[in-house]
Amino acid sequence: MIESFSEGFLLGIGAAMPLGPINILIMNNALKSYKAGFAIGLGAMSSDIFYLSLIMLGMIGFADNVLFLKSVGLIGAFFLLYLAYNIYKSRDKKVELSKEEDIKGTGFFKKYAQGFVLTLLNPYTIIFWFSIAGYGANRESDVLFTLLGMMSSIILWITLLPYLVHRTKHKVSQKVSLYLSILSSLILLGFALSLLVDVVFTL
Repeated sequence: MIESFSEGFLLGIGAAMPLGPINILIMNNALKSYKAGFAIGLGAMSSDIFYLSLIMLGMIGFADNVLFLKSVGLIGAFFLLYLAYNIYKSRDKKVELSKEEDIKGTGFFKKYAQGFVLTLLNPYTIIFWFSIAGYGANRESDVLFTLLGMMSSIILWITLLPYLVHRTKHKVSQKVSLYLSILSSLILLGFALSLLVDVVFTL
């Protein structure tokens, strides 16, 4: 039980920590609002849970279909391009927000939806969860405690990452914020182009 939870916790950290599109988006938004960064992470985790639930219920057998993965990847690549453009377009937005401008209500849901859709449209999310399901089956782990461990570490990550970024935003000048936004948009552009190449040549 403890071993399964620990394995799941480490797997979750391994899945959450790499500098992928979601973490770039979380950090870029957390500079302006902790809630925005957290909402994106929460949306991404909800998408993970959605796919994992489908796999556990045996309702996603079609996911190994090449045409399905290519379709999801193509839509995901264009969504990444859209996010990269939006970040670049708002690159001059000030780091400091007044209380009236802080994210709430529909703004929170919009950021949540961005995280959810971006993760949902990433074919590697499906492949990753299939791999995890296979890993658990081959290791004869306690599936429930493995999943609890994974979700615990992912929740910890999406809570701490935007918090740390937001708490240190006072050390980020407007000029640095501008450069970070441009860098973020370029990185997301890179992920989009890489996904397009994978869709065409490998998936």
